[in-house]
Amino acid sequence: MRKLLILLPLSMLLSSAAWAALPVGAAAPNVVTTGAVGGKPFRLNLQQQLRKGPVVLYFFPKAFTEGCTLEARAFSEAMADFRKAGAQVIGMSTDDLPTLRKFSVEACRSAFPVATATPATVKAFDVEFKKRPGMTDRTTYVIDRRGRVTFVHSDLNYAEHVQKSLAAVRALKR
Repeated sequence: MRKLLILLPLSMLLSSAAWAALPVGAAAPNVVTTGAVGGKPFRLNLQQQLRKGPVVLYFFPKAFTEGCTLEARAFSEAMADFRKAGAQVIGMSTDDLPTLRKFSVEACRSAFPVATATPATVKAFDVEFKKRPGMTDRTTYVIDRRGRVTFVHSDLNYAEHVQKSLAAVRALKR
């Protein structure tokens, strides 16, 4: 049984990564951009954030759409668990700063920052929503403090992003 529990997180990592542009083990590109947390401006520098511990960097298509709002609320409800596991959560979309300031309060419930994914960031992480150029697809990365991608989940259905990324963060502690 113990062997099965050890292999389960590994199988989750491998199956999710098969669809991702950045594979598990890749160096995560640095992100420097603006965003908001609790409605207040936030300057994101991914390298600086990683000094504090692992980062769950999740890309979502568009603020205030049903799936993106539900996903943000799910992440906000799980923030105590992410903090306990030593990780930060940062949401990213191509929305402008005024939209993200409002979204950070209403959907994210001021629990974590959201930032603007610039065209360079979208390209570096290869998260462009092919059916809607100019938007990101729904992809979640877990990045360890060394800046390496340890988990990827890319699926337009938001439902499993929180659960799977939390399991991946917890697996880092083992």
